[in-house]
Amino acid sequence: MNLKEITTPDLFYFDLKADNKEAVLDFLIHELSEKGYLKDEGEFKKAVYEREAHSATGMEKGFAIPHGKSTAVKEAAFAVAKLQKPLAQGAWPSVDPTNEVELVFLLAIPDAEAGSTHLKVLAELSGRLMDDAFLKGLFAAKNAEELYAALDNQEKEEVATQDSPYAGKTVLAVTACAAGIAHTYMAAEALEKAGRELGIHVEVEKQGASGIEDRHQKKAISQADGVLFAVDTKVKEKDRFNGKPYVSTKVAEPLKYAKELLIQTLEKPSGVVQEGDGQETSENTGKAEKKGWRKVGSDVTSAIMTGISYMIPLIVAAGLMMGIAELVWVYVLNLDPGIIGDVKNQTAGGAQQFFYFVNAFGSMLFKFIYPIFGMFVSYAIADRVGLVAGFAGGLFAGGLHYTFWGIEGGIPSGFLGALFLGLVAGYVSKFLNEKIKLSKNLSAMKPMLLVPGISVFVIFILNMYFVDPVFGALNQWLSDWITSMSTSGTLVLSAIIAAATAFDLGGPINKAAGGVAIGLAADHIFPLTSRVLAIVIPPLGVGLATIVDRFIVGRRVFPQDLRVAGGTSFLLGFLAISEGAIPFMLRNPLITVPINIIGAVVGSCTAVALGAVQWLPLPAIWGWPLVQGIGAYLIGLVVGVLIIALANIFVRLAIIKKKERNGEKINY
Repeated sequence: MNLKEITTPDLFYFDLKADNKEAVLDFLIHELSEKGYLKDEGEFKKAVYEREAHSATGMEKGFAIPHGKSTAVKEAAFAVAKLQKPLAQGAWPSVDPTNEVELVFLLAIPDAEAGSTHLKVLAELSGRLMDDAFLKGLFAAKNAEELYAALDNQEKEEVATQDSPYAGKTVLAVTACAAGIAHTYMAAEALEKAGRELGIHVEVEKQGASGIEDRHQKKAISQADGVLFAVDTKVKEKDRFNGKPYVSTKVAEPLKYAKELLIQTLEKPSGVVQEGDGQETSENTGKAEKKGWRKVGSDVTSAIMTGISYMIPLIVAAGLMMGIAELVWVYVLNLDPGIIGDVKNQTAGGAQQFFYFVNAFGSMLFKFIYPIFGMFVSYAIADRVGLVAGFAGGLFAGGLHYTFWGIEGGIPSGFLGALFLGLVAGYVSKFLNEKIKLSKNLSAMKPMLLVPGISVFVIFILNMYFVDPVFGALNQWLSDWITSMSTSGTLVLSAIIAAATAFDLGGPINKAAGGVAIGLAADHIFPLTSRVLAIVIPPLGVGLATIVDRFIVGRRVFPQDLRVAGGTSFLLGFLAISEGAIPFMLRNPLITVPINIIGAVVGSCTAVALGAVQWLPLPAIWGWPLVQGIGAYLIGLVVGVLIIALANIFVRLAIIKKKERNGEKINY
């Protein structure tokens, strides 16, 4: 296949001066735009950077293959840059951490060209880059013209098969990445090459942007000794492989460990593909119907994880803005932290005005936590057509409609509403996208008008007549119940306020508890001790758990993304920003919410029983010296934090061990 079909000599750049990944990408994107391949440079740039955030596009041996799939691309093409000086290790996140990127291929892929010749050529390029002889020819080029000419080099480096204990064995593989282009074909090429070296017959099915290519047939499946799933997406028609030993890994892993994975598939598989493991089935049989609920459960779990992964950076950014502002406000400007949100600061001038707006900006970002979460929960189910409806559902869950509509006293549905509406948005959008059929001339109306328009209207109706009334009534009942307990005993009321505060980490129940507690404190009826402790105990507790788990039980019990969120949560806890712990609550609510409540109640009641008293609404670390009985306060704080940290560690460890006994591979 001729790679020159979708590129031109003027898209090849030699001795490009660049010190970082962003400079290279921005240059190549701009050049593609200047040469007329893009309709919207900014939109394509966004697609490329979104793909960069998903997983590493740096590979090994000095090259990277970033790519973007977008409606902003008029015509498929790729641009190439040979850098004057290789980037430092780590400057371009790579499959091989020691990779020093020197040769960059940027692929521009039209969103609507699945199955086209252009995509097949791009797939060919991805696979060809795993061929050492082809790469050697590219790096030997002395100018842009020679670099372009080297595309014709189709020599394949064949490896003489030595005597091997695996000779005669057959492994079937399935590769699939999020974009369906580069990693899909590069992983396939790496596995085929490793198979030749080991004497293993390897056949690879690519589930990419062009659909299923090189589909494994029944005879090949029946004769195979094992199956290797190297995927970042759901495996299509996985039920075909029922009864076969398998290994499942990320699509980038064969680029580093192809031989090891093939050997593992033959010698130490993760398990056997079971009835009900299927992701998508091609036959509408009764047997497939019975698997539906398991499939839905898997989809929901994946959607929640996707939503959390996109939400975490927003939580971190918002928390840092507020934390920096509050620290400067208290320790540099020596101002009362209680007035940082006073609107009078808008015209105060100088640093006071500046950090008022920094704090206000962070607070504003926090209001979009649920819209971002809902948007990407929906995206995980329906892809791009679900983004708008998911975002709308998150707006409702965060209560922003009450703000814009001028409705006072409205109680938002919070994290449960965001999860529910995000899932509904995803399934409704997916249904509409699959069922609406239009002629080719009108096809653009479906993703741009019909799917978002109808799905958003469904979310609006559902929220107005179900989510807001049901969750609003529940939250109002809890608020009234808390208020009715205001004349009860000290420890009982402390426990109730602490439990409600820790329940949803800044959500409506938390705010209801805050309203009651602050009202009682304002009238000097009941201090805020349990309230302020319950704000900081959960984020500190879950954050500490991610830091010390391996020291307590000898292994990690949290995945990488939650470990990152945990460090942030721990720091934000000292600033009384409990929202840092929301990712844990959304990922595992049945674990996190009860543990948060227990830790907050026990810690708060311990402090109150020992004599700690806090009348001021200052839960952050700078408010601690103002507590009467600071020793008792800190004892209660430590008790609550340790309960949450240790309970999270041991409960999650027990779940992991149970999964491992059932044959699941957990690699944290």
